[in-house]
Amino acid sequence: MTPASSPIPGAPVLPELVDGARDFRLRMAVIDRETESALDLTRDRYGRTVHADAAAAARAHRSKAAVKAYTTHLAPYTDALLDAARRALDDLSPARHLTGWRNVLDALATSAAEIRRALDRPTAPGSAAERAQHAALWPHLAAWADHGVIADHLADQNKHHQHKAPLTDEEQRMWTERAQAAQRRGALERTESWYAADGQPITLAHLIEDGDSTVIALQGDPDAPGWWVIGHFAHEYEAGKVLPAPVPPGVLRPDASRYNRPEPVPEMSLQELIRSVVEGQSAGDASEALLSATQRGYHAGPMVRLQELLETGAQFAGALETVQGRQIAARLAALGRQIEFLTREVEDAAEELGATVAVLPPHRTPVPRAYPRPGLTTTPAPPPPQRTQPTAHRP
Repeated sequence: MTPASSPIPGAPVLPELVDGARDFRLRMAVIDRETESALDLTRDRYGRTVHADAAAAARAHRSKAAVKAYTTHLAPYTDALLDAARRALDDLSPARHLTGWRNVLDALATSAAEIRRALDRPTAPGSAAERAQHAALWPHLAAWADHGVIADHLADQNKHHQHKAPLTDEEQRMWTERAQAAQRRGALERTESWYAADGQPITLAHLIEDGDSTVIALQGDPDAPGWWVIGHFAHEYEAGKVLPAPVPPGVLRPDASRYNRPEPVPEMSLQELIRSVVEGQSAGDASEALLSATQRGYHAGPMVRLQELLETGAQFAGALETVQGRQIAARLAALGRQIEFLTREVEDAAEELGATVAVLPPHRTPVPRAYPRPGLTTTPAPPPPQRTQPTAHRP
């Protein structure tokens, strides 16, 4: 393998590798937005696909555009980019995330090989074979769009600087005590956090004392014992120049993909359900709308979806692996259980409402919003007589 310091003649230099990967991701983001907008036009108001041919055409256009973006921005650089990323990975100190990153690089290499193999067997432009080829390549293109950031982060050596201004032991102890005192009185305002390449969390915060604010950097979980100050700075820009660079953050679920989302499940919005109740005239109409909100399974209603949202939010908060994250996770999980109880109560009340077999009384009459206008041949009503002042009688 040729060292990065001695590139082979004609090989792309490092900035071109990283820029190509970033340009591809930016183009894929645009393609994704355009495709989602096109697919929205193929669905009804509940999210069901009603124009299957148009949806298939939108996806075919998406795959073709993605192949073009890959060949334009990324194909010339994938091997060199992955080689540079692996060399950088080998130079990093051991950390929990490095095995996962190595697996990502291997998967990206497999996808690049599959794309290259397919494109080496060109098909007739616009043919069914070309559409099938592009559709088969889409998962590999999506993998590079989703996870290529790890490869170009590793390859970008300029970002892997180390902390250049370490504090002495005495300075570190003094600043840590000041920051801990500020935290106890509520004068430590966090502004940003990230993970460094060694897996340690770093947090920027404003330390406020006597009306003055100083930017400091903490290492460790600020809500757990054992964190310490690793630097103080005049402003965030200065901190960014000397602190360890952030690495790409993790994911909640390893199989999640921005570019391979599952088909949306048809669902009725709360606005639709409220309208159904307002426009209904029998107890059954209102009961059906309420039961739709509590429906479970594939066609889950909004209340069930809200519970799922809270449970997923609890999973996310717990996955942060911080003291405050675990506390918020417990809180969201408890709220999810309350929503579950509330959902059962609404379901029971809806069934009882439907069992009343009642209708709204007729004295609840509507109020028309539009009144009939006179026809074109109708003679307009004469104007009211003008009132005149009474004549004064002379003696």
